[in-house]
Amino acid sequence: MTILYILLTILAIVLIGAYLFINSAPPLPKDVDVMIQKIKAEGIPEFITGRTDVAKNGEVTIGYEVIDSPAFNQETIVLICGHTQILLDWPDYFYQPLVNAGYRVIRFDNRSVGSSDWLPNYDKKNPYLLKDMAKDILSILDKESIEKAHIIGMSMGGMIGQRLAISHAERVLSLTSIMSTGFFFDPALTNVPKDFYRNLIAVSLKYPIGSKKEATMLKLNLAIRQLQDGKGDYELDRKLVIQRGMYELNKRRGYNVKATDHHSLAIEKSGSRYAELGQISVPTLVIHGTTDPLIKFEHAQKYAPMIPNATTLFIEGMGHDLPLIYMPKMMKAILGNLVKAKIKIV
Repeated sequence: MTILYILLTILAIVLIGAYLFINSAPPLPKDVDVMIQKIKAEGIPEFITGRTDVAKNGEVTIGYEVIDSPAFNQETIVLICGHTQILLDWPDYFYQPLVNAGYRVIRFDNRSVGSSDWLPNYDKKNPYLLKDMAKDILSILDKESIEKAHIIGMSMGGMIGQRLAISHAERVLSLTSIMSTGFFFDPALTNVPKDFYRNLIAVSLKYPIGSKKEATMLKLNLAIRQLQDGKGDYELDRKLVIQRGMYELNKRRGYNVKATDHHSLAIEKSGSRYAELGQISVPTLVIHGTTDPLIKFEHAQKYAPMIPNATTLFIEGMGHDLPLIYMPKMMKAILGNLVKAKIKIV
Protein backbone atom coordinates (compact mmCIF):
# COMPACT_ATOMS: atom_id res chain seq x y z
CA MET A 1 0.00 0.00 0.00
CA THR A 2 2.86 2.36 0.83
CA ILE A 3 4.49 1.90 -2.62
CA LEU A 4 1.13 2.27 -4.37
CA TYR A 5 0.39 5.40 -2.36
CA ILE A 6 3.77 6.89 -3.29
CA LEU A 7 3.22 6.09 -6.99
CA LEU A 8 -0.26 7.61 -6.94
CA THR A 9 1.08 10.69 -5.18
CA ILE A 10 3.83 11.11 -7.78
CA LEU A 11 1.29 10.66 -10.58
CA ALA A 12 -0.99 13.26 -9.03
CA ILE A 13 1.90 15.73 -8.72
CA VAL A 14 2.89 15.14 -12.35
CA LEU A 15 -0.68 15.63 -13.56
CA ILE A 16 -1.16 18.78 -11.51
CA GLY A 17 2.18 20.10 -12.76
CA ALA A 18 1.24 19.36 -16.37
CA TYR A 19 -2.15 21.05 -15.92
CA LEU A 20 -0.54 24.15 -14.42
CA PHE A 21 2.12 24.24 -17.14
CA ILE A 22 -0.36 23.93 -20.00
CA ASN A 23 -2.53 26.68 -18.54
CA SER A 24 0.43 28.98 -17.90
CA ALA A 25 0.54 30.03 -21.57
CA PRO A 26 -0.74 33.51 -22.48
CA PRO A 27 -4.53 33.13 -22.75
CA LEU A 28 -6.65 33.62 -25.83
CA PRO A 29 -9.56 36.10 -25.67
CA LYS A 30 -12.37 34.77 -23.51
CA ASP A 31 -14.81 35.07 -26.39
CA VAL A 32 -12.58 33.24 -28.90
CA ASP A 33 -15.16 30.50 -29.54
CA VAL A 34 -17.86 33.08 -30.23
CA MET A 35 -15.42 34.97 -32.43
CA ILE A 36 -14.67 31.82 -34.48
CA GLN A 37 -18.36 31.04 -34.97
CA LYS A 38 -19.17 34.63 -35.94
CA ILE A 39 -16.34 34.76 -38.50
CA LYS A 40 -17.41 31.40 -39.91
CA ALA A 41 -21.00 32.61 -40.27
CA GLU A 42 -19.83 35.71 -42.16
CA GLY A 43 -18.14 33.52 -44.77
CA ILE A 44 -14.46 33.15 -45.59
CA PRO A 45 -13.09 35.91 -47.86
CA GLU A 46 -10.96 35.04 -50.89
CA PHE A 47 -7.24 35.28 -50.14
CA ILE A 48 -5.89 33.93 -53.44
CA THR A 49 -6.58 36.53 -56.12
CA GLY A 50 -3.69 35.94 -58.52
CA ARG A 51 -2.82 33.21 -60.99
CA THR A 52 -1.76 29.94 -59.37
CA ASP A 53 0.65 27.39 -60.80
CA VAL A 54 3.31 24.86 -59.77
CA ALA A 55 7.01 24.52 -60.53
CA LYS A 56 9.24 21.46 -60.26
CA ASN A 57 12.65 21.33 -58.60
CA GLY A 58 13.60 17.78 -59.45
CA GLU A 59 10.94 15.64 -57.81
CA VAL A 60 9.72 18.43 -55.51
CA THR A 61 6.59 20.38 -56.49
CA ILE A 62 6.31 24.01 -55.42
CA GLY A 63 2.95 25.80 -55.47
CA TYR A 64 2.92 29.53 -56.08
CA GLU A 65 0.74 32.54 -56.89
CA VAL A 66 1.52 35.33 -59.36
CA ILE A 67 -0.04 38.72 -58.66
CA ASP A 68 0.35 40.91 -61.74
CA SER A 69 0.48 44.69 -61.71
CA PRO A 70 -1.64 46.76 -64.11
CA ALA A 71 1.33 49.16 -64.26
CA PHE A 72 3.92 46.39 -64.68
CA ASN A 73 7.49 47.75 -64.88
CA GLN A 74 9.00 44.41 -66.03
CA GLU A 75 10.41 43.59 -62.58
CA THR A 76 9.35 40.79 -60.24
CA ILE A 77 9.42 40.44 -56.47
CA VAL A 78 9.47 37.01 -54.83
CA LEU A 79 8.18 36.80 -51.24
CA ILE A 80 9.67 33.97 -49.15
CA CYS A 81 7.74 32.73 -46.10
CA GLY A 82 9.22 31.81 -42.75
CA HIS A 83 9.34 28.63 -40.68
CA THR A 84 6.11 26.60 -41.25
CA GLN A 85 4.41 29.67 -42.71
CA ILE A 86 2.26 29.59 -45.82
CA LEU A 87 1.98 32.10 -48.63
CA LEU A 88 -1.16 33.52 -46.98
CA ASP A 89 1.08 34.86 -44.22
CA TRP A 90 2.09 37.65 -46.61
CA PRO A 91 -0.91 39.99 -46.09
CA ASP A 92 -2.36 42.03 -48.93
CA TYR A 93 -1.45 45.24 -47.12
CA PHE A 94 2.20 44.17 -47.55
CA TYR A 95 2.24 43.10 -51.19
CA GLN A 96 -0.41 45.46 -52.61
CA PRO A 97 1.76 48.60 -52.30
CA LEU A 98 4.43 46.73 -54.26
CA VAL A 99 1.90 45.79 -56.95
CA ASN A 100 0.66 49.39 -57.04
CA ALA A 101 4.26 50.51 -57.58
CA GLY A 102 4.43 48.42 -60.77
CA TYR A 103 6.01 45.20 -59.56
CA ARG A 104 4.76 41.71 -60.31
CA VAL A 105 4.65 39.82 -56.99
CA ILE A 106 5.08 36.08 -56.53
CA ARG A 107 4.37 34.43 -53.21
CA PHE A 108 4.73 30.68 -52.71
CA ASP A 109 4.58 27.85 -50.22
CA ASN A 110 7.93 26.47 -49.12
CA ARG A 111 8.34 22.74 -49.46
CA SER A 112 6.56 20.79 -46.67
CA VAL A 113 3.70 23.29 -46.34
CA GLY A 114 0.56 24.49 -48.11
CA SER A 115 0.19 23.68 -51.78
CA SER A 116 3.80 22.52 -52.15
CA ASP A 117 5.15 18.99 -51.79
CA TRP A 118 4.84 17.61 -48.25
CA LEU A 119 7.58 15.05 -48.95
CA PRO A 120 6.07 11.80 -47.61
CA ASN A 121 9.46 10.10 -47.99
CA TYR A 122 11.35 12.74 -45.99
CA ASP A 123 14.47 11.31 -44.35
CA LYS A 124 15.64 12.96 -41.11
CA LYS A 125 19.10 11.47 -41.65
CA ASN A 126 19.31 13.23 -45.00
CA PRO A 127 17.22 16.40 -44.60
CA TYR A 128 16.89 19.10 -47.19
CA LEU A 129 18.76 22.33 -46.48
CA LEU A 130 18.19 26.04 -47.04
CA LYS A 131 20.21 25.77 -50.25
CA ASP A 132 17.64 23.28 -51.56
CA MET A 133 14.82 25.65 -50.64
CA ALA A 134 16.65 28.44 -52.48
CA LYS A 135 16.69 26.26 -55.60
CA ASP A 136 12.90 25.88 -55.24
CA ILE A 137 12.73 29.63 -55.97
CA LEU A 138 14.91 29.21 -59.04
CA SER A 139 12.43 26.61 -60.31
CA ILE A 140 9.64 29.20 -60.06
CA LEU A 141 11.72 31.82 -61.87
CA ASP A 142 12.54 29.31 -64.60
CA LYS A 143 8.90 28.30 -64.95
CA GLU A 144 7.90 31.94 -65.35
CA SER A 145 10.88 32.75 -67.63
CA ILE A 146 12.17 35.36 -65.19
CA GLU A 147 15.90 36.00 -65.41
CA LYS A 148 16.28 38.00 -62.19
CA ALA A 149 14.02 38.98 -59.30
CA HIS A 150 13.95 41.08 -56.17
CA ILE A 151 13.93 38.83 -53.11
CA ILE A 152 12.07 39.63 -49.90
CA GLY A 153 12.13 37.03 -47.12
CA MET A 154 10.89 37.04 -43.55
CA SER A 155 12.37 34.97 -40.72
CA MET A 156 13.52 31.65 -42.25
CA GLY A 157 12.61 33.23 -45.59
CA GLY A 158 15.29 35.85 -44.94
CA MET A 159 17.81 33.06 -44.39
CA ILE A 160 16.79 31.44 -47.69
CA GLY A 161 17.02 34.84 -49.39
CA GLN A 162 20.56 35.30 -48.07
CA ARG A 163 21.53 31.88 -49.42
CA LEU A 164 20.01 32.76 -52.80
CA ALA A 165 21.93 36.06 -52.95
CA ILE A 166 25.17 34.29 -52.01
CA SER A 167 24.97 31.21 -54.20
CA HIS A 168 22.84 32.47 -57.11
CA ALA A 169 23.67 36.16 -57.29
CA GLU A 170 23.09 36.17 -61.04
CA ARG A 171 19.36 35.63 -60.42
CA VAL A 172 18.93 38.29 -57.72
CA LEU A 173 18.28 42.03 -58.21
CA SER A 174 18.00 43.01 -54.55
CA LEU A 175 17.53 41.44 -51.13
CA THR A 176 15.31 42.46 -48.23
CA SER A 177 15.79 40.33 -45.10
CA ILE A 178 13.07 40.85 -42.49
CA MET A 179 13.22 39.65 -38.84
CA SER A 180 15.92 37.15 -39.78
CA THR A 181 19.49 36.16 -38.90
CA GLY A 182 22.79 35.11 -40.42
CA PHE A 183 23.13 32.22 -37.97
CA PHE A 184 20.13 31.22 -35.88
CA PHE A 185 22.18 28.96 -33.60
CA ASP A 186 24.97 31.47 -32.97
CA PRO A 187 26.29 30.38 -29.51
CA ALA A 188 27.04 34.01 -28.66
CA LEU A 189 23.41 35.04 -29.23
CA THR A 190 19.97 33.89 -28.11
CA ASN A 191 18.26 31.51 -30.54
CA VAL A 192 14.85 30.68 -29.06
CA PRO A 193 14.32 32.68 -25.84
CA LYS A 194 13.35 30.48 -22.90
CA ASP A 195 10.04 32.25 -22.27
CA PHE A 196 9.02 31.97 -25.91
CA TYR A 197 9.98 28.30 -26.05
CA ARG A 198 8.13 27.49 -22.82
CA ASN A 199 4.98 29.27 -23.99
CA LEU A 200 5.19 27.60 -27.40
CA ILE A 201 5.28 24.15 -25.80
CA ALA A 202 2.40 25.07 -23.49
CA VAL A 203 0.09 26.25 -26.29
CA SER A 204 1.06 23.26 -28.44
CA LEU A 205 -0.04 20.94 -25.63
CA LYS A 206 -3.20 22.91 -24.91
CA TYR A 207 -4.19 23.00 -28.59
CA PRO A 208 -2.59 19.83 -30.03
CA ILE A 209 -1.08 20.28 -33.46
CA GLY A 210 -2.65 17.93 -35.97
CA SER A 211 -5.99 18.00 -34.20
CA LYS A 212 -8.93 17.00 -36.39
CA LYS A 213 -11.00 19.78 -34.84
CA GLU A 214 -11.00 22.99 -36.85
CA ALA A 215 -11.51 25.17 -33.76
CA THR A 216 -8.47 23.63 -32.05
CA MET A 217 -6.21 24.32 -35.03
CA LEU A 218 -7.52 27.87 -35.33
CA LYS A 219 -6.83 28.46 -31.63
CA LEU A 220 -3.32 27.01 -31.95
CA ASN A 221 -2.57 29.25 -34.90
CA LEU A 222 -3.90 32.28 -33.06
CA ALA A 223 -2.03 31.40 -29.86
CA ILE A 224 1.29 31.10 -31.72
CA ARG A 225 0.69 34.40 -33.50
CA GLN A 226 0.03 36.09 -30.17
CA LEU A 227 3.42 34.87 -28.92
CA GLN A 228 5.11 36.71 -31.81
CA ASP A 229 3.71 40.14 -30.93
CA GLY A 230 6.10 42.95 -30.11
CA LYS A 231 5.69 45.60 -27.46
CA GLY A 232 4.70 48.43 -29.76
CA ASP A 233 1.43 50.31 -29.78
CA TYR A 234 -0.51 47.85 -31.91
CA GLU A 235 -2.77 44.83 -31.52
CA LEU A 236 -2.84 41.56 -33.41
CA ASP A 237 -5.59 41.43 -36.02
CA ARG A 238 -7.15 38.27 -34.59
CA LYS A 239 -10.00 38.26 -37.10
CA LEU A 240 -7.55 38.21 -40.01
CA VAL A 241 -5.54 35.40 -38.41
CA ILE A 242 -8.67 33.30 -37.93
CA GLN A 243 -9.94 34.03 -41.45
CA ARG A 244 -6.65 32.96 -43.01
CA GLY A 245 -6.63 29.83 -40.88
CA MET A 246 -10.15 28.94 -42.00
CA TYR A 247 -9.17 29.54 -45.62
CA GLU A 248 -6.17 27.22 -45.33
CA LEU A 249 -8.18 24.49 -43.60
CA ASN A 250 -11.22 24.67 -45.87
CA LYS A 251 -9.98 25.80 -49.28
CA ARG A 252 -6.41 24.55 -49.38
CA ARG A 253 -4.50 21.57 -47.95
CA GLY A 254 -4.42 22.54 -44.30
CA TYR A 255 -1.36 22.36 -42.04
CA ASN A 256 1.37 19.73 -42.26
CA VAL A 257 2.24 18.64 -38.70
CA LYS A 258 5.66 17.42 -39.86
CA ALA A 259 6.72 20.76 -41.33
CA THR A 260 8.09 21.98 -37.98
CA ASP A 261 10.72 19.24 -37.91
CA HIS A 262 11.51 19.63 -41.62
CA HIS A 263 12.09 23.38 -41.45
CA SER A 264 13.88 23.28 -38.09
CA LEU A 265 16.37 20.73 -39.40
CA ALA A 266 16.90 22.74 -42.58
CA ILE A 267 17.90 25.75 -40.47
CA GLU A 268 20.03 23.75 -38.03
CA LYS A 269 21.92 21.68 -40.60
CA SER A 270 22.56 24.67 -42.87
CA GLY A 271 24.65 26.32 -40.18
CA SER A 272 26.10 29.82 -40.35
CA ARG A 273 26.26 32.20 -43.30
CA TYR A 274 28.49 34.71 -41.49
CA ALA A 275 31.61 33.89 -43.53
CA GLU A 276 29.66 34.27 -46.79
CA LEU A 277 27.52 37.35 -46.14
CA GLY A 278 30.35 39.53 -47.39
CA GLN A 279 29.81 38.02 -50.84
CA ILE A 280 26.36 39.60 -51.20
CA SER A 281 26.74 42.33 -53.80
CA VAL A 282 23.12 43.30 -54.53
CA PRO A 283 21.39 46.19 -52.72
CA THR A 284 20.35 44.80 -49.36
CA LEU A 285 17.93 46.01 -46.71
CA VAL A 286 17.76 44.47 -43.23
CA ILE A 287 14.52 45.09 -41.32
CA HIS A 288 14.04 44.02 -37.72
CA GLY A 289 11.83 44.86 -34.75
CA THR A 290 13.55 45.92 -31.55
CA THR A 291 11.17 43.80 -29.45
CA ASP A 292 11.15 40.65 -31.60
CA PRO A 293 10.40 37.85 -29.09
CA LEU A 294 11.64 35.01 -31.33
CA ILE A 295 14.70 36.13 -33.32
CA LYS A 296 16.09 38.75 -30.99
CA PHE A 297 17.14 42.17 -32.24
CA GLU A 298 20.76 41.34 -31.44
CA HIS A 299 20.81 39.01 -34.46
CA ALA A 300 20.13 41.88 -36.87
CA GLN A 301 22.68 44.06 -35.12
CA LYS A 302 25.30 41.37 -35.68
CA TYR A 303 24.65 40.16 -39.24
CA ALA A 304 23.60 43.39 -40.99
CA PRO A 305 27.10 44.95 -40.84
CA MET A 306 28.51 41.79 -42.43
CA ILE A 307 26.67 42.54 -45.69
CA PRO A 308 28.52 45.17 -47.76
CA ASN A 309 26.64 48.48 -47.97
CA ALA A 310 23.50 47.01 -46.42
CA THR A 311 20.99 49.53 -45.14
CA THR A 312 18.91 48.90 -42.04
CA LEU A 313 15.45 49.71 -40.76
CA PHE A 314 15.11 48.91 -37.09
CA ILE A 315 11.52 49.44 -35.95
CA GLU A 316 10.95 50.31 -32.32
CA GLY A 317 8.33 48.03 -30.74
CA MET A 318 7.84 45.64 -33.67
CA GLY A 319 7.85 41.93 -32.92
CA HIS A 320 8.17 38.84 -35.10
CA ASP A 321 5.32 39.96 -37.31
CA LEU A 322 4.21 42.39 -40.01
CA PRO A 323 1.83 44.84 -38.30
CA LEU A 324 -0.16 47.18 -40.53
CA ILE A 325 0.89 50.17 -38.43
CA TYR A 326 4.52 49.84 -39.57
CA MET A 327 3.79 49.39 -43.28
CA PRO A 328 4.33 53.04 -44.37
CA LYS A 329 7.91 53.21 -43.06
CA MET A 330 8.60 49.62 -44.12
CA MET A 331 7.34 50.19 -47.68
CA LYS A 332 9.33 53.42 -48.01
CA ALA A 333 12.52 51.55 -47.14
CA ILE A 334 11.72 48.51 -49.32
CA LEU A 335 10.78 50.56 -52.39
CA GLY A 336 13.94 52.60 -51.90
CA ASN A 337 16.01 49.42 -51.90
CA LEU A 338 14.26 48.12 -55.04
CA VAL A 339 15.00 51.34 -56.91
CA LYS A 340 18.72 50.94 -56.19
CA ALA A 341 18.73 47.82 -58.34
CA LYS A 342 16.33 49.00 -61.01
CA ILE A 343 17.20 47.14 -64.18
CA LYS A 344 14.71 46.73 -67.00
CA ILE A 345 14.27 43.05 -67.86
CA VAL A 346 13.72 42.43 -71.55
